[in-house]
Amino acid sequence: MSKNLSLIAGLAGLCALALQIPAQAQTIKLANLLELTGPIASAGTNYRNGVELAVKEINAAGGVLGRKFETEMLDTQSNPGVAKAMASKAVDMDVFAAIGPTFSGAMVVSANETRRAEIPNFTGAAAASITSQGNPYVIRTNATQATAMPKVARYMKETLKAQTVDIIYINSDFGKGGRDEFIKAALALGMKIGADVSTDQAQVDFSSAVVKVKQASGDVLFAYTNEEESARLLRELRKQGYAKPVMGDTTLVSQKTIELAGEAANGALGVVPLTADAPTDAMRAFDKKYFDAYKVRSDHNGIQGYTVPYIIKAVSEKIGKIDRKEFAARIKNMPLYVKDYPGLLMDVKFNTAGDPDRVSYLVEVKGGKQQVLAELPPSAPF
Repeated sequence: MSKNLSLIAGLAGLCALALQIPAQAQTIKLANLLELTGPIASAGTNYRNGVELAVKEINAAGGVLGRKFETEMLDTQSNPGVAKAMASKAVDMDVFAAIGPTFSGAMVVSANETRRAEIPNFTGAAAASITSQGNPYVIRTNATQATAMPKVARYMKETLKAQTVDIIYINSDFGKGGRDEFIKAALALGMKIGADVSTDQAQVDFSSAVVKVKQASGDVLFAYTNEEESARLLRELRKQGYAKPVMGDTTLVSQKTIELAGEAANGALGVVPLTADAPTDAMRAFDKKYFDAYKVRSDHNGIQGYTVPYIIKAVSEKIGKIDRKEFAARIKNMPLYVKDYPGLLMDVKFNTAGDPDRVSYLVEVKGGKQQVLAELPPSAPF
């Protein structure tokens, strides 16, 4: 009888101890620091949708090392000040990782908060400055402007035979960073810069900007604005009969831009790191799952969001534990393959700065969708 009493007492003690274990030790908590409202809401919403789709799949399959994901949504409102406050809130929640913002200006300030707490911070923001500041906890899921812009400039020079390039860009950290990297790449190839037109975030009227480039001497237009502004720009270019090639990168040819611009998007060219029209089985499967879940096709933001939980799963299982500091250190230069984790969608390796290296695509908008013209290899084999 005394043995039974001791056994019961021991079991009771274990139960009491289990109840004292913090929630974060039983789950992997993620904070979505994303834009659900404001001018960047389409990017943040798509990114959030991708994250939630992957989390649902991974949790249904048993989670990561026996633990399931738990997500918290913190709307940054497309505002850097709010993003910083939300990042501080995520730190107080002791999350394993922060996801976002996608807005470069917001990411610059919010990443300081997650860095101090040694929390991995995924982002779709493209500004080159985000990973050039030496933050060891930043992991970019998008291509950096420093690698994307030379590809854009090279296509203009070698295929479009451009000698002079006109520019329309958005006056933000994102826009200025892309413009500066593009100009550096174009000048290195011997091209000249013609009209250089700055526009504002949430700008509605692009008529004067288009007039300026129509009157300029450029052979091609480099357009670098957010999705909604890109759609307005493309419609105005069509309205004014602009007949020269128009090229940018992801935002100019994204699914959201195509939906908003309609037929005016046809003919736009871009170098994109991620596209739902990539000719791979993994991407086709994702494209179908995303459409079934949300009744719209995913843009590059949805693809990025979807890969984040799978990146966390792949790296954590490779190192054999859930440890955010070791995760941030070990993910660098670790090759991650779709054959091992199909949810990654594309083979990828992150460099020491936190930027991804993988295949990218040259696309042209035709018939309301991206058509892949060429596959561009990663910077180095892995």
